[in-house]
Amino acid sequence: MRTASALLLVLLAFILVHPQAEAGATLDAVRQRGQIRCGVTEDLYGFSAPDGEGHWHGIDVDVCRAVAAAVLGDAGKVRFVPLNAQMRLTALQSGEIDLLARNTTYTLTRDAAGGLNFTVVNFYDGQGFLVPKKLGVSRANQLAGATICVQTGTTNELNVADYLRAQNIEARTLTFEKFAEAVSAYVAGRCDAFSADASGLAVIRAENTPNPDDHLILPDIISREPLAPAVRQGDDQWYDIVKWSQFAMIEAEARGLTAANVDAMRSSADPAIKRMLGVTPGLGAALGIAEGWAYAIISQVGNYAESYERNVGAGSKLKLPRGLNALWTDGGLMYPMPLR
Repeated sequence: MRTASALLLVLLAFILVHPQAEAGATLDAVRQRGQIRCGVTEDLYGFSAPDGEGHWHGIDVDVCRAVAAAVLGDAGKVRFVPLNAQMRLTALQSGEIDLLARNTTYTLTRDAAGGLNFTVVNFYDGQGFLVPKKLGVSRANQLAGATICVQTGTTNELNVADYLRAQNIEARTLTFEKFAEAVSAYVAGRCDAFSADASGLAVIRAENTPNPDDHLILPDIISREPLAPAVRQGDDQWYDIVKWSQFAMIEAEARGLTAANVDAMRSSADPAIKRMLGVTPGLGAALGIAEGWAYAIISQVGNYAESYERNVGAGSKLKLPRGLNALWTDGGLMYPMPLR
């Protein structure tokens, strides 16, 4: 009897600590609402930002659209919720959003103690420094005496402090709550350098400086910044859906499936492609969504390469090389788990 009572207490404690533990709770809410609420940044070109007509674009935006396509059959059924660095984790933990796709670094404390589950890294990055060429600096260890702009509430702030301490460099950091404020301060000359993810530095140089050629991204990378979407802990089905939606985009690139050819590829004799596109059923049932979920993603959003190239690669202002974000077959780290 005491054993049964102890078991009941354990179960009650689990429910209190994991209020979202009911399987499928997020999926049910999304279906009833007919829309995914996706937390994003609103001022980072290439990752997530609205254009002049209010249409959202970016590699993180495409994750949101992919999940909407998989779950609701329509990549347009997303409400984008702009969040600053301080609000983003709380918004997800509190249930204000269903998915956080906001250039957020996958770290131990956020994953284990922050009530979050990170899904799949959609951009491998690293932190660096942007400086005006007139400063005469070519390496980060030459920043002694400099004032460095950085956004507070980010891993960037901690990384700069760690780097300066480890290198015994005397420099001052100037912190700002909003990314746009930090950028404006750098452009106005209030600081000698700006430190952020290298992709973000490329955005600042291309989008915000009067003459990009007057600014230099130093070659030193001082951290690893794996950027990944996240969901709340306690809803395994939703976690699986978001994770496999991302894997489907990477798998599509690996198999040569694109938005342009995916309709024709439904007639493929390849059993792996038939399973992936829902011609042979099973993968949709495993996730609790329609069998054509991956087909919907590829036809409406595209594969990972298509998303990368139009947002941050050759088809964008940034023209960032694939690097670590290439497929594993091309020397990168993008490696999808088997869709079977």
